[in-house]
Amino acid sequence: MKYTLLLLFILLTSFSLPETSVYICGPKGAKKYHYNENCRGLSACSHTIIKTSLKQAQGYGLTLCGWED
Repeated sequence: MKYTLLLLFILLTSFSLPETSVYICGPKGAKKYHYNENCRGLSACSHTIIKTSLKQAQGYGLTLCGWED
């Protein structure tokens, strides 16, 4: 029984959810993140659109674009 529980615990903790990707405008100066690369809020971006993780974007202090709210 102990081995079954241990095996079940290992199996359940070894799987992780895929990380959510978001898009930001340029390497610096961005204030918002976007779930969709074709978001209306990114249409005025004059820099490179960068794909990053949601966790990292929130770590930069970025908030969700108002068009995607």
